[in-house]
Amino acid sequence: MSDIKTPALAPDGERKIDWARRNMPVLNVILAENRAVKPFAGVKIALSVHLEAKTAYLCRVLAELGAEMHVTGCNPLSTQDDVAAALAAGGLDVHAHRGETPEEYTRHLTAVLEARPNIVIDDGGDLVSLLHGKLRHLLPDVWGGCEETTTGVHRLRAMAADGSLAFPVIAVNDADCKHLFDNRYGTGQSVWDGINRTTNLIVAGKTVVVAGYGWCGRGIALRARGFGARVVVTEIDPVKALEAAMDGYDVMPMSAAAARGDVFVTATGCADVITAEHFPLLRDGAVLCNAGHFNVEINMTDLESLAVSSFDARQNIKGYTFADGRTAFVLAEGRLVNLASGDGHPAEIMDMSFSIQALSAMYLAENRASLKPGVIAVPREIDEKVARLKLQADGLSIDALTDKQKAYLGL
Repeated sequence: MSDIKTPALAPDGERKIDWARRNMPVLNVILAENRAVKPFAGVKIALSVHLEAKTAYLCRVLAELGAEMHVTGCNPLSTQDDVAAALAAGGLDVHAHRGETPEEYTRHLTAVLEARPNIVIDDGGDLVSLLHGKLRHLLPDVWGGCEETTTGVHRLRAMAADGSLAFPVIAVNDADCKHLFDNRYGTGQSVWDGINRTTNLIVAGKTVVVAGYGWCGRGIALRARGFGARVVVTEIDPVKALEAAMDGYDVMPMSAAAARGDVFVTATGCADVITAEHFPLLRDGAVLCNAGHFNVEINMTDLESLAVSSFDARQNIKGYTFADGRTAFVLAEGRLVNLASGDGHPAEIMDMSFSIQALSAMYLAENRASLKPGVIAVPREIDEKVARLKLQADGLSIDALTDKQKAYLGL
């Protein structure tokens, strides 16, 4: 039985899901191609992804392809209650609401796993972590999983390295049609959507500090520059730091950037990026937010211990005032700003990511007998299929190799 907050909001969520459906043509083609054969007939899927309209449409596609869906969110502040209500009203098993306590969040994760899924679709690795912890008795039912995000893949690779990962997991995040577009263009747009709608401040003329120059950081920096900001990048990787410098950004340690920034966006996937070392250096009015999966990049414990008072400055913005009178403002409690303060990535971007998810889950179901525990790459043919369908949906075409060219390349 579903555990949601406000069932009466279902009609509002239904409109959101329908808008997503209209703007996800690749996933629509995959649904049309596979509807008759029902590749997930008899398959239970547990899904923990940011529960908003695009995710809801993925859930509906998987259900229409035969899956028994058990759905929860992957972040206490990213679930949209109207969308959760619409999914539950449509007959899916949904356990999520916005503003969950840590105990409620864990209870909801546990509930979808207690359905004894065959496939888990994860975003950040919390389902997999529970399955390898207090819910190990459920492992025999699990054929494999798919992981959506960079942070989750890092966790999985650590488990695989120490031999503890008990089933195969496809690293959806590493597919070209995921990270090259979702992480760069999706994060780049949705992070600034979240910041701008929450702060209602201009970006042009400000100094924006982007912590981390992976694919997400690249996208955030690119859009900040497009808004007219001066951009500073902080990094620990010398190659990425050099790339940021050659892309035209200032590069320096956070200890130097802290005194220069007006807006800070962390996107490292690591903990303690902005800490007690840096808070005393911030300008009065500095805005801090996080674009990494977990709320550990801005050390909120350090901030709360240094502040002499705090207050709600605006919806989803909290001000922290220091003894010298300076105030720093944190968006969305330091959680994922593009979802806790916005609607997440654009539908057309998630169309590609979730098409990779759907096809990867089919691959798991079809090949479960031969797959071994570990982190598995998305098969190249899945990546290329999604790219070709996206080009087709956008009315674009490309060249093909001639036989002579193939011979020249030794193909």
